[in-house]
This record gives sequence, C-alpha cells and structure tokens, in this order.
Amino acid sequence: MSVNKAILVGRLGKDPELRYTQSGTAVASFTMATNRQWKGQDGQKAEETTWHNITVWGKRAEVVKEYLTKGQQIYIEGRISNRSYDDKEGNKKYFSEVVVEDFQFLGSRGDSGGGSAGPSDQPGPDLPPPPAGEASDDDDLPF
Repeated sequence: MSVNKAILVGRLGKDPELRYTQSGTAVASFTMATNRQWKGQDGQKAEETTWHNITVWGKRAEVVKEYLTKGQQIYIEGRISNRSYDDKEGNKKYFSEVVVEDFQFLGSRGDSGGGSAGPSDQPGPDLPPPPAGEASDDDDLPF
C-alpha cells in the first residue's frame, strides 16, 4: 500500500492564473505560503515560511480563479507531483507541485483571516517573496 496525500492551510502568494489545455480543460496555478512558528533554545520566537506550487484542474480551476485572490486563506487536499523538464538553455529543471483534489475557502468576505465562508474582496497581507531559485520564474515552466 502507498499514500500520496498533502493537506495544506495557507495563503495565496499570487492571484490564480487560469489557462486551458488544447482539449479545453481548465487548469489554474498559484503559489501558496504556509508558516511554521516555534521557540528556539534561546526562548525567542522564530517563524519559517514555506512556498508551495499549486495546480487545480477542471471546474475547480475556474472556481478558484473566480473567487480567490492573493493573500486569501485556503484549505487544500491533494497529491504531490514531481516532474522535470529542460529549460530554454537545455538545463534539467525539477518542479514539485500539489495537485488539488479538494479545497475549501477559509475566512469570510472582506476578511483575509480565519472563519469559514466565501472568498474575500480585500487583498490579503503582504507575504514574503518566494525564495530565489524556487520555481517562481514562470519563463522556465514548460506550459
């Protein structure tokens, strides 16, 4: 038996980008930030942000594009997908993403914080930029 399941709660790092395959299937992609907080040995509070590449297919992709914007909180369930491709210079690039199987909007309208209702009309808080070298350069992506 094997399991490939990811469960994330975090905030969108950018507005979802929606496109369609040649066969007409919708696909949306965006980045998502999750945070981890802890106290170090010195008693000081520390925080780490991890960036995730998220892909949503089909009708769900259209819903995500219509209702979600940068900074909003979302709960997602999906599977981790790893792939590689050659960039324009012929270098092998590796890309990991979470392919969404289910999601739930978090927060309420006009609020990018907690709760459980629909999407927000307000932009969310400023998030730190994705780390350099992460798959944030869309020119290197194969689609």
